[in-house]
Amino acid sequence: MKTIQHWIDGAGVEGTSGRFGAVTNPATGAQTGQVALAGVGEVDNAVAAAAKAFTEWGQVSLSKRTQILFRYRELVHQHRDEIASLITAEHGKVHSDALGEVARGLEIVELACSIPQLLKGELSTQVSSRVDVESIRQPLGVVAGITPFNFPAMVPMWMFPVAIACGNTMVLKPSEKDPSATVRLVELATQAGVPDGVLNLVNGDKEAVDRLLTHPDIKAVSFVGSTPIARYVHDTAATHGKRVQALGGAKNHMLVLPDADLDHAADAAVSAAYGSAGERCMAISVVVAVDPVGDELVAKIADRARNLRIGPGTDPASEMGPLVTAAHRDKVASYVPQAREQGAEVVVDGTDLQVEGHQDGFFVGVSLLDKVTPEMSAYQDEIFGPVLAVVRADSYEHALELINSSQWGNGTALFTRDGGAARRFKLEVEAGMVGINVPIPVPVGYHSFGGWKDSLFGDHHIYGNDGIHFYTRGKVVTTRWPDPSDGGIDLGFPANS
Repeated sequence: MKTIQHWIDGAGVEGTSGRFGAVTNPATGAQTGQVALAGVGEVDNAVAAAAKAFTEWGQVSLSKRTQILFRYRELVHQHRDEIASLITAEHGKVHSDALGEVARGLEIVELACSIPQLLKGELSTQVSSRVDVESIRQPLGVVAGITPFNFPAMVPMWMFPVAIACGNTMVLKPSEKDPSATVRLVELATQAGVPDGVLNLVNGDKEAVDRLLTHPDIKAVSFVGSTPIARYVHDTAATHGKRVQALGGAKNHMLVLPDADLDHAADAAVSAAYGSAGERCMAISVVVAVDPVGDELVAKIADRARNLRIGPGTDPASEMGPLVTAAHRDKVASYVPQAREQGAEVVVDGTDLQVEGHQDGFFVGVSLLDKVTPEMSAYQDEIFGPVLAVVRADSYEHALELINSSQWGNGTALFTRDGGAARRFKLEVEAGMVGINVPIPVPVGYHSFGGWKDSLFGDHHIYGNDGIHFYTRGKVVTTRWPDPSDGGIDLGFPANS
């Protein structure tokens, strides 16, 4: 059985805490390895390596950083199939989905390759006689990244390429459920020429997280995960004087107006609700159908849902794989009978799915709930699995009120042919990311990702311009080079003239 170790100061490091977590193959339920769980001492060693490396890395030229990032981009591209296989083996998502995850992560590596352009400052000349003012951005120092199980390659690549491109050094803490893909990404960074100590990785659980949140040498923390943990990360790290971006959970609504192309809407709902087994914060978990299209739309979604092929991620015929753990599978499945008891109509029930030859895997089928109301648990909770709820609304205004009253505001979508309705929706809806006839509006790399309300704690979204601003701090320099003919002392308050 393999043991997954830490990566500190440019090399693999064995765990010393004596604690380990199990790593399983979700398709079989079998334990395939164990991951060393870092204690305080191991986290401190990683932070010390990062702090030492920052003294030189923060002064490395932008052109040198860019050269390294270009080499890194090519290495990840060359190893994309290997990385995707690691994702499938430990997370369970189908291989094609894992390849897509790597590709979306590479978008942010490519963004980081343009760091000379992104870090350009501003200059105003002659603001007063022979006085110039310039604004520059400088790195923070040592930063930390804490990433979730559902995107073990993409989310780390949302963080560390931008962080190190800006001149920071970083300590990553991936999910202990599926760490191998993240470890491989860090190994490739060293191979690309990232100096020792610039990018470090510690595996661990709450003990490691708490040390990262409180360590005095860490200047900023990036986090992606559930809302309760995001709130905890933000509050703890901010209390200890750190800059924080903590992305939380979601309950994303897809609003379908009566004029929408219902086949297009049904295809989008199935893809967005059940892709990656629903284990993504941008999944559509609620469809709001405006009368009179509800019955027809539900029938179209049900027809498509019943025909999805569910199986191990290594099977090219599989469209959806298992959930990440048995405990999570059981939690997700519990919402279906609960919804029935609370008055919802269970149109498709996937809770009794058995995959031949993989009876011990963490599989659950897709479920579709109709006539869900806002007080039901299936509507109130972030299920994070392949359960789609349909809510009926009698008007656009009713539907908008439902969406805006949610505690979350991560992403949302509208399906319509009406440009006026679309314009109104994008201005009125309370969410950070909006799709118009696009079910999962994850921004491209040069726009920032992030939600509103309980989907984001902190002032900065991730990657894009917000990412550059998060990993740097501004400085304004006012300069006056006096003419040789100047002289004397002026005790007056400086004024523009």
